[in-house]
Amino acid sequence: MFLTISTTGSPERPATDLGFLLHKHPGRAQAFSTSQGVAHVFYPEAGMERCTAALLLEVDAVALVRRGKGKGRGGAPDAALAQYVNDRPYAASSLLAVALAQVFKTALHGVCRALPERAAAPMPLRIEVPVLPARGGAALVRELFGPLGWTTVDAEPLPLDAEFPEWGDSRYVRLVLEGEGLRLADALNQLYVLLPVLDDAKHYWVAPDEVDKLLRAGEGWLAAHPRRELITTRYLSRRRSLAREASERLELVRLAEADGLDVEDVDNAVDEASDTEERPVPLAEHRRAAILAALRAAGAARVLDLGCGQGQLVQELLKDVRFTEIVGVDVSVRALTVAARRLRLDRMGERQAARVKLVQGSLAYTDKRLGGYDAAVLSEVIEHLDLPRLPALEYAVFGAARPRTVVVTTPNVEYNVRWESLPAGHVRHGDHRFEWTRAEFRAWAAAVAERYGYGVEFAPVGADDPEVGAPTQMGVFTWTGAEAGNDEKEKEGRA
Repeated sequence: MFLTISTTGSPERPATDLGFLLHKHPGRAQAFSTSQGVAHVFYPEAGMERCTAALLLEVDAVALVRRGKGKGRGGAPDAALAQYVNDRPYAASSLLAVALAQVFKTALHGVCRALPERAAAPMPLRIEVPVLPARGGAALVRELFGPLGWTTVDAEPLPLDAEFPEWGDSRYVRLVLEGEGLRLADALNQLYVLLPVLDDAKHYWVAPDEVDKLLRAGEGWLAAHPRRELITTRYLSRRRSLAREASERLELVRLAEADGLDVEDVDNAVDEASDTEERPVPLAEHRRAAILAALRAAGAARVLDLGCGQGQLVQELLKDVRFTEIVGVDVSVRALTVAARRLRLDRMGERQAARVKLVQGSLAYTDKRLGGYDAAVLSEVIEHLDLPRLPALEYAVFGAARPRTVVVTTPNVEYNVRWESLPAGHVRHGDHRFEWTRAEFRAWAAAVAERYGYGVEFAPVGADDPEVGAPTQMGVFTWTGAEAGNDEKEKEGRA
């Protein structure tokens, strides 16, 4: 990957001031180790009238794949071979943007102790990126850079093969930006944001702190950009919740700038010191709190989250050190992948990582890996099974795994009339095979408890309506050892 930054000067303001602004001496080549490879900074020309700084990033593609355990940038090709054979070493992307921020960090912030007035003033700039992926073509490149103060935005499409012009153009362009009205810091921040936006991919997992990075780099230009929505969506890898947060914060910035106010002066509808209104707590939080309370009351240390989904409960369990071993089980590989990202398993410290494990498994079959635990949780799981398959889950959990405590939560269908957005006669989720009344859940739980030697207590979860009960019903099963010993029923469970 390659990028050049050029400027012109005069005897009063020599072009070699660029070296001061970038904090890289024009008289020598320098190499910097980055998480993606080695970044080289050198000056092909350095004179009074013209100076050019070049950033060359040598990407170690194999090491990048191995370090990421196979997780590539979003939007990368699907086959394993494509992790090694791709455009990363040659085309500007989020890899180059990250290297740019690492190598020119001080310049990005507009800081230069030697020439502070030069750093704060616009200067003639010419930036060239020989190979830039542009999902949206040259027109989108001009739409993104055009409103930012550049007098020239030249995005020349590159042919797939110059010897075969009939094949047409590739998705890559040669980008040249020229202008005299921008500070160097402004230009670098624009590149930091827009390089991955045009590539429409990032080589790393996008966490919530990326919103702060975007707003910091976009200060002064992003809030009023006509393609703001596209920029925020692509930069945040289409994570809708993060893009929505970024858009809301940028709209506040735009309104503040339009009125010549600070953001705090615009966003003042709520006085936090006098705000006594309680915001409703989501039902999922109520449910997790009830489950955690039941597990703590049972004195459980080694816990199974059966049907762990995207890992929300596992994440909460990890926050409490009394839970020394936590195993999340789900049949969906995709759900386990999302859970691993949520928990940041690849970045987790050794001690913390030793407490948690995610495994693929079906609750319709016995699994020796699930034996010997203090407690198991079936949170919003049983209603996803067809009723004829439920006995198999009962035996796998209560008969084979047999933890001392089992916590089961499931929707209370009687409460559905209180959901204004739920049409009459519909279940809460398209994959629910059934939803029970409180009497039906208690009858099922009592039968399971008697069959497998458990006692069971019930508790409402969420607001307990006097007419229709709580939205979620919970049963806490405790092993008593008084198993019914009915072989025929256990055979039904195995079937």
